[in-house]
Amino acid sequence: MSTAGEMEPLTSGASNRIIPILKTLRTPLIFIQSVILYILILLFPRRRQFRTDVAAVDGTASGPQSPAKTARRKSLWRLEEEDTLRRRSLAEGLNMGFETEDGEIQYRWNTSLFFGVRRNALFSRSWLPATGELKGILIIIHGLNEHSGRYAQFAKQLISCNFGVYAMDWIGHGGSDGLHGYVPSLDHVVADTGAFLEKIKSENPGVPCFLFGHSTGGAVVLKAASHPCIEGMLEGVVLTSPALRVKPAHPIVGAIAPLFSLVAPKLQFKGANKKGIPVSRDPAALLAKYSDPLVYTGPIRARTGHEILRISSYLMRNFKSVTVPFFVLHGTADKVTDPLASQDFYNEASSTFKDIKLYEGFLHDLLFEPEREEIGQDIINWMEKRLGTIAENIDHIW
Repeated sequence: MSTAGEMEPLTSGASNRIIPILKTLRTPLIFIQSVILYILILLFPRRRQFRTDVAAVDGTASGPQSPAKTARRKSLWRLEEEDTLRRRSLAEGLNMGFETEDGEIQYRWNTSLFFGVRRNALFSRSWLPATGELKGILIIIHGLNEHSGRYAQFAKQLISCNFGVYAMDWIGHGGSDGLHGYVPSLDHVVADTGAFLEKIKSENPGVPCFLFGHSTGGAVVLKAASHPCIEGMLEGVVLTSPALRVKPAHPIVGAIAPLFSLVAPKLQFKGANKKGIPVSRDPAALLAKYSDPLVYTGPIRARTGHEILRISSYLMRNFKSVTVPFFVLHGTADKVTDPLASQDFYNEASSTFKDIKLYEGFLHDLLFEPEREEIGQDIINWMEKRLGTIAENIDHIW
């Protein structure tokens, strides 16, 4: 098993891209403190002016506004909107179909837009068996920088065992609204996950539901399930390579991350590694991921990095309060997220129904490893075991 000392900082798509923050900011501490003070002095007047400009646009305030600033704001919004529409078209154009060995299609798949808690249009997918009663539904929350379309083969495996599958692209990911790769708040993603689950439950009354989260998506799922109203709608959660113990590359990064997240949230660190982090031992899977136009491979943005650090810190402080049934899976050779953190989480969580499986020598993207079928079957077996336990408990009550 890998040791904590061998770990690369940050998470899926984010590790090896936040490390350059330190290299970018190797100025003396005294200079940094001076710059911070100067920015804070300038920040608040500019924020007040920005609010005045916005009010003027809405017609709620009077006074002249800079035509150059207005034009630049509109131009940025237009570029972001065009990029969103381009990504959405790509997402809708992906072939999510597959045939059985006899050439018959025995499932239904669909794409749609779901409006999140902040009214952002979020792209979603579903795969459902064409016939037969559903054993349950698995709702997939992807990892940082990827998208729901990457999980089509896993969906096929689930459908073959009569599980329905739903998946949602985060804000700024896949076919959803937002600047590509930019996450203004992971708490918004948590809230969107809860709202998506509630919608699916209302459309499928009486069908058991599970949440699945990969990497940072695992952190999102775990935080969502910590809310009693969400936990009450779930039979359990499945976490692959969850981002549970994420630390900054250097203490200075941790100290200044909140400031840059506030002052320049969309700032990209240009020295970031774009070559592709080794997250699978399957060369074809690596090539497919890092050549996918819906996978963000650019430098990490300041707010996104800070949000990852923030949710990880929250989860580490609250391991013992977790009561939701869970199955955590992690590769011991994962250099993106920490397998030892998954073990600590398993040991400390208060859940009475919990399991862990560590895969010796496996990397980060478990469902894209050469042994993906075996891993997928482990997840299906766990869900069936969980459903069997629930059925036994009901029988004992009667």
